[in-house]
Amino acid sequence: MSYKNPLPNYINGEWCISQASEFLNVVNPATAEVLTQVPLSPKSDVEAATQAAADAFKSWRRVPPTDRIQYLFKLKFLLEDHIEELSRTITLECGKTYGESKAEWQRAIENVEVACGIPMLMQGYNLEDVARGIDEMMIRQPMGVTAIIAPFNFPGMIPFWFMPYAIACGNTCIIKPSEKVPLTLQKVFELLEKTGLPKGVVNLVNGAKEVVDAILEHPTIRAISFVGSSPVAQYVYSKGAAHGKRMQCQGGAKNPIIILPDADMEMTTRIAADSAFGCAGQRCLAASVAVTVGEARHIFTDAIANAAQTRVVGFGLDDGVQMGPVITSQSKARIEGLIQQGADEGAKVLVDGRNLKVSGYEQGNFIRPTILQNVDPKSEIARTEIFGPVLGLMHLETIEDAIALVNSGQWGNMACLFTNSGAAARQFRYEAEAGNIGINIGVAAPMAFFPFSGWKESFYGDLHGQGRDAVEFFTQTKVVVERWPKNWSRQF
Repeated sequence: MSYKNPLPNYINGEWCISQASEFLNVVNPATAEVLTQVPLSPKSDVEAATQAAADAFKSWRRVPPTDRIQYLFKLKFLLEDHIEELSRTITLECGKTYGESKAEWQRAIENVEVACGIPMLMQGYNLEDVARGIDEMMIRQPMGVTAIIAPFNFPGMIPFWFMPYAIACGNTCIIKPSEKVPLTLQKVFELLEKTGLPKGVVNLVNGAKEVVDAILEHPTIRAISFVGSSPVAQYVYSKGAAHGKRMQCQGGAKNPIIILPDADMEMTTRIAADSAFGCAGQRCLAASVAVTVGEARHIFTDAIANAAQTRVVGFGLDDGVQMGPVITSQSKARIEGLIQQGADEGAKVLVDGRNLKVSGYEQGNFIRPTILQNVDPKSEIARTEIFGPVLGLMHLETIEDAIALVNSGQWGNMACLFTNSGAAARQFRYEAEAGNIGINIGVAAPMAFFPFSGWKESFYGDLHGQGRDAVEFFTQTKVVVERWPKNWSRQF
């Protein structure tokens, strides 16, 4: 594939060259090939995009919801028609396998489909005669200009947790992709352009921290959606809220999975491996810690070690590859350093994925699936989000101990239980302190009509992405109280 160099921004319905003086290389993590350059746009580009979005909002909010969603219907079919090219783009710049990239687009498309239900989802409610002759109603109205700050690990799906709902509700939108993976949204905006959306409704500004800070500080931008690490999520949330924004900021995680002795071990092992090593562990719902209970210890340990050793690592467009590289050489070095830290803290490196060289792709950022055995729950590695293909193993004697371990952590994104016991499943579902719970599920990713929940330091805000939460987030409620005495009409 060929790409413009440097990549342009998309502002007010036009592709435009950034005013940037600095650029970053966009690198294929499997081959180290430079695909193009992305501009580090200055504050002035954010100002231009915000002005375009503000001007467009004046007329866009008056477009009936039934007409607004027609653009989303067109977008859905365009995404489906171009899914192969879009998936290849994700694999080239992000590193995940083609199958993982395609599955990501299915999730994105599902959010477009749900947002097409805005004529019903955005409805308010009313009550006649709240007092004699007085009626009261609640209506939803759009916020205005909104912004999305997207991460590198799901460059296609995560912007669609927010953007379809934002524009369907009558808002306008600015999206800043991760500077590591800007190509996917270039393709998306080419398709958005084909829908015929009015100028300024959606805008794209490439960049890094200067763009983020400009978005957080701009007085016209009313609501901001963010996904990334917890330290950055906390920074974005705090600064945006201090500037009067409505904020939703999804952070990091250290997701535990609990395996009881009565679990189906073959299924559990397969699902756990997919959870821990899928997308090279670079997802906020990846299993990070597997806690065996009672007699589950030996069977699961041997099985998951074999699954890690036999997983095929390579370039995500090659046949048979099950796991691609991590995003950058710096990420690879950081992950390998954390593996060593785990060993230094007393864990056994049961399966060591460091120092991997894939034939034909020797410059790639590859790490094999890694297993750390006997991780101390009180160690630093037990609390650190590795964000790579590394699974820590712990052992406890009871489900109560396992639930206590889940609840003792700072994170609360996901927790999963593998069992054949309905009573144990209900206890876990009821008591585990995490926003996304899986029962015999390794990646408890909500469907588009449910919110992507997160608790504790895994989420900053009140309303999550997707579904009804997204509609709540991108609208403001207005209560109208009316009285119409009959004799008033005679005065005019």
